[in-house]
Amino acid sequence: MRILVVEDNPDILVNIIDYLSLKGCTVDALHSGTAALALLARQEFDLLVLDLGLPGLDGIELCRRLRAGLNPLPVLMLTARDTLDDKLAGFEVGADDYLVKPFALPELWSRIQAVLKRSRQQRVRRLTVADLVLDLDTLKVSRQGRDISLNPKCLKLLEVLMKHSPNVVSRATLASELWADEPPDSDGLKSHIYLLRSAIDKPFDRPLIHTVHGQGYRLVGDDHAPDH
Repeated sequence: MRILVVEDNPDILVNIIDYLSLKGCTVDALHSGTAALALLARQEFDLLVLDLGLPGLDGIELCRRLRAGLNPLPVLMLTARDTLDDKLAGFEVGADDYLVKPFALPELWSRIQAVLKRSRQQRVRRLTVADLVLDLDTLKVSRQGRDISLNPKCLKLLEVLMKHSPNVVSRATLASELWADEPPDSDGLKSHIYLLRSAIDKPFDRPLIHTVHGQGYRLVGDDHAPDH
């Protein structure tokens, strides 16, 4: 687990680093919100432990900018302020939890585990490949922020392809997922692939669904997919 800790109090920072390292975490540490924002733009972490009262770019503004850029990184905010308004301000900009100083390090660890657990559960319910998003709870599909309407078979087809992305899914597997023990002829699957492509690929400048001849189909967001 890789955690970024942004805290300008050196004593608190050292204590957090030592404790999380003993828990087996890889810890990166910074004193500045500006430096943290730059690092987060080029490197991925599992969690951000973020002090609210940073000089310059404070924790509230840093979190706001992360969420404005659609960065879903879980954020545990630390602060010496314990008023309701301060807590609400943190949650409003997208913080996942809030811990008031001074705190016990075991409580910090407990909060980290709880935040990560909730985050994993939320991610499972939301599939994303490139700029394509499928919400498994609402069954809403969007690409580049534009809503896409699909019939139930195409929704199921898309879900299977996204869950297996970037791997190839065989025609037999897709047919079984769509029709269980009574799959139609091969034209039935081809027809639904055509409909799905018409909805999620045709209106956009880059195709995501690719045919792997003799094997099946895959949904992939890079530029190295096989020709179709």
